[in-house]
Amino acid sequence: MSTVSTTMKTPTRARMTARRAAFALLVSGTWTAATVTMLHLLAVDGLNWGEGALTACFALSIPMVVIGFWNSAIGTGILLFARDPLRSVAPFAANAVPWRQGRVAIVMPIYNEDVERVFRHLRGAVASLDAAGLSEDCEVFLLSDSTDPAIRAAEEARFADWRHADGQPARLHYRHRPDNTGFKAGNLWDFVETWGDDFEYMVVLDADSAMTGEAIDRLVRVMDGNPRLGILQSLAVGLPADSAFARVFQFGMRHGMLTHTVGAAWWQGDSGPYWGHNAAVRLRPFREACKLPVLPGKPPLGGHVLSHDQVEAALMRAHGYEVRVLPVEGGSFEEMPPTVPDFVQRDLRWCQGNMQYLQLIGRRGFRLLGRVQLSLAILMYLGAPFWLLFMLLGLGQAMTGGPFGGTLVEAGALDAPVAATGIALLVAMLGMTFAPKLLGYLHALFDGERRRGYGGGLRVLSGAVTEIVFSAVFAPAMMVAQSVFVCGLAFGRTVRWEAQQRDGHLVPVRDALRGLWLQTALGLAGGVALTVYAPAILPWAAPVLIGLVLAAPFTWATSHPAAGRLLARAGLCASPEERDGGRVERLRPLPAHASSGGPMLPAEARGSRIE
Repeated sequence: MSTVSTTMKTPTRARMTARRAAFALLVSGTWTAATVTMLHLLAVDGLNWGEGALTACFALSIPMVVIGFWNSAIGTGILLFARDPLRSVAPFAANAVPWRQGRVAIVMPIYNEDVERVFRHLRGAVASLDAAGLSEDCEVFLLSDSTDPAIRAAEEARFADWRHADGQPARLHYRHRPDNTGFKAGNLWDFVETWGDDFEYMVVLDADSAMTGEAIDRLVRVMDGNPRLGILQSLAVGLPADSAFARVFQFGMRHGMLTHTVGAAWWQGDSGPYWGHNAAVRLRPFREACKLPVLPGKPPLGGHVLSHDQVEAALMRAHGYEVRVLPVEGGSFEEMPPTVPDFVQRDLRWCQGNMQYLQLIGRRGFRLLGRVQLSLAILMYLGAPFWLLFMLLGLGQAMTGGPFGGTLVEAGALDAPVAATGIALLVAMLGMTFAPKLLGYLHALFDGERRRGYGGGLRVLSGAVTEIVFSAVFAPAMMVAQSVFVCGLAFGRTVRWEAQQRDGHLVPVRDALRGLWLQTALGLAGGVALTVYAPAILPWAAPVLIGLVLAAPFTWATSHPAAGRLLARAGLCASPEERDGGRVERLRPLPAHASSGGPMLPAEARGSRIE
């Protein structure tokens, strides 16, 4: 049996070092230029402590904006201009074997999840493998930590029915753990210790994950062809959904993720990301290297590691195995939270988990890029509180005659040179903030196959406008939610890691106001203060203030079933799968299995109950 179809060497260490140095120079240069510009803007009439604090907050709030911009800019350039984009960022993919050789465990850890959804996704993956003739040497493990007796009984009954109906019941396994020590990571580790020696790989699915058999087979064949590859992450995209919020969010995420991931893969190389699901893991090195420590202290920052994925990736890389992402769209999906409160809850869970990395980042044993990945995960959430503090300090300065009052404001307008500098900086920062999605839309417009998959240029443009407005309104509310939570972590605030709400539901206005009263109050207070004390600044602050004031009605509107139906009828923010069941793959596909085919794509995230 042939082991490798086409061998392709990965970039040399010297070339990867050069790429990483170039990326670091681009990021540091852009960050420095933005910070110096802000300092110049604030120090026109001298620099006091308040203006120094403003500059520091600005500098600390923008690293992830700059990094995201350059990732997406590089990724867009590769997608549009490289002769073979996949070879540019993932040449290891050409080493995929023609036939899968290792035994595969498909594992899904669950905790009080909707039983219908769990079995729809898991049985769909198995049926897809069977239809394509790819299920040989695959076994399935449903790993339950459920504590609700009714849910557990339903899991057992549905699993028994599945085994009875399946032609190969011995390949199906259900295990219930009496407690959920270590949460999801502990659930998976229990599987690794119990069954890990029986399999070469595990493919990890979450309860909201959906993968085709072809996508699973593709990951494992690439792993087979690259013996030093420890974790291979697929590019998961959002499933079509009835909820207006989920529909619009997945549209923007899908376009932004492709360009961002391709650009990041260009410089991260063998030290790439792991997102904890829709990925293939080589079990032997995982068992040897990736047991997670219990952090000293009490939650929220102590105890069991919650966001396990990036820590496991860093440990795998420290053990000498590669962690890579395969930036190819097709066959790998996940459901999006259906409403603003559900998204906030999920995001704050990630925030708490990522902040635990503060205890891990300095530990011995990690490689440099592993520490970089952990640092980036922390920076994802530190930008928001510094940006909010920047705006609050700026408001205070304006009200007390600081940099945007007094000598800089004459006859209700800013001094012209200062205003020009400020406007240029504002435009640049807004451009970089929205660049991942804007460049993703640009790529979709210029790539004929991708453009047709979304129904043509007009469909892409209308969806892009809808999503950009959506993001502009939504972002300020998330900034405040993240800021309050990060600050609360220092005082022991925590979130409970419970099962997520994945079904669509209407959020009443009263509940929206109760949950987002602080955003509303900050927006109204800021608008009144600027109107009275610094009206010249009001147009600059208007996008943020409008988003804060509209947070509650936005939450209600985007959860309303009528909004979802309206977007669907108009064809706004529709994915290729929703349009015709097609699949868009701009990057060159891997050599196909001789009998591959029969993709079983969930047409939409059903079970999306609208109340």
